[in-house]
Amino acid sequence: MYRQCIKRLLDIIIATMGLVVLSPVFVVLAILIKKDDGGPIFFAQDRVGLHKKPFRLYKFRSMRVTAPANCPTEELDNPDFWITKTGTWMRKTSLDELPQILNIIRGDMSIVGPRPVVLAEEELITYRERYGANDIRPGLTGWAQINGRDEVGTKRKAILDGEYVLRMSFLFDVRIFLATFIDVIQEKGIHEGRRDEE
Repeated sequence: MYRQCIKRLLDIIIATMGLVVLSPVFVVLAILIKKDDGGPIFFAQDRVGLHKKPFRLYKFRSMRVTAPANCPTEELDNPDFWITKTGTWMRKTSLDELPQILNIIRGDMSIVGPRPVVLAEEELITYRERYGANDIRPGLTGWAQINGRDEVGTKRKAILDGEYVLRMSFLFDVRIFLATFIDVIQEKGIHEGRRDEE
């Protein structure tokens, strides 16, 4: 029952409330981004969604307009060069992810689930297929995010996503959701640029 309808209903209710409450934050961030370099406020990118169907994911733009397109940040040799001044602290606090509330309301994403990956991340997509992680909605936060985030290797990340599929429940989602706030405050697991695979 939770997987089939309650989870989606809670996503809609919580995301809608969040959009209303956080609307002043959206306005402030939009002004700061525009003031930073005059470029677009939002960054849109195709990501892998439910059943591997691509969808358009939205973020507050944290990188220069000239940054390489469709390239995961961890694949960049010098990410600090491409990240804007406002983008630096938005990424540390995960505020750049807030527009994904709209993706949740639309049904592209859930509040909790495997993080949606870039289409080019074929290795992770393949590993996730083994664990059924491509057959649930991707999330704003997830089990892999509170267990290492950017510091987790591809294989380990897929295994954690698979664990979430097996353990998905209301209480498990609440646990992940609350742990995410702690991780954001402590800036845990953030790693920009290339990282040796485990």
